[in-house]
Amino acid sequence: MADENTENCSHNCSSCGKDCKSRDLRAYLRKDSSVKKVIGVVSGKGGVGKSLVTNLLAVKMLKKGYHTAILDADITGPSIPTAYGLGKVKAESEQGDDGQYYLKPVKSKGGIDIMSMNMLLPDETDPVYWRGPVIGGAVKQFWTDVQWKDVDYMFVDMPPGTGDVPLTVFQSLPVDAIVVVTTPQQLVSVIVEKAVKFAGGLKVPVLGLVENMSYVKCPDCNKEIKIFGESNADKIAKEYGLPLLARIPMEERITKAVDTGAIEELDVDYLDVAVKAIEELKKA
Repeated sequence: MADENTENCSHNCSSCGKDCKSRDLRAYLRKDSSVKKVIGVVSGKGGVGKSLVTNLLAVKMLKKGYHTAILDADITGPSIPTAYGLGKVKAESEQGDDGQYYLKPVKSKGGIDIMSMNMLLPDETDPVYWRGPVIGGAVKQFWTDVQWKDVDYMFVDMPPGTGDVPLTVFQSLPVDAIVVVTTPQQLVSVIVEKAVKFAGGLKVPVLGLVENMSYVKCPDCNKEIKIFGESNADKIAKEYGLPLLARIPMEERITKAVDTGAIEELDVDYLDVAVKAIEELKKA
């Protein structure tokens, strides 16, 4: 396990006299836990559909026969449980053989293991009044203090930006790769580049880009209407040598599935290429 100094790390190197090269920042699973691959789903800003992409990827992998899990690292804005109809379900704790208490992830109807801050709060609408280092510590505990049993693929729904929590995840968890979520607006494309550079600086592989809200399809003529204008995703992907894994349209059926907790019943093929890229990681 990491030492006391590591556990109390605020990630503010300017106020720390320690030599980080000599410290182990990694967090470790419980002895009875196993996670084979960890995929981070990130974005440079909020509101681009990162949680939606996380859910769709987890459901896709589940339907292919893998045991999947979601670690909701967006502590102050958790939304994952709602998509599975688990908004009011609370995580339970048990005492292990070693005398230590651990949390059990909540299972979705289809069998996805989920841990989210909403599952620990008295009410799902209660706000979290925590500063960055405390939030980062909570994310690490979701990894170390939860019993993740025989998980093939864990998807980490990251908070937006490049602050404390993304840094904690990248430094503490064994992230195998990330998927960057974007939307067509020019402003978002600039922030996406920041996210890609952030991952590159921390030596975390980027699987590719997923563009959400790409278009709306006209129900009469089937024409694609680009509400946010022409996409910049191809340009960014080419500049950084990344594949554009998917373009997800704005569809009522997707919104309805999320709002009614029926995300596992949704059958769409937009992320098939992304799923294939994730499966390729298993061979690495």
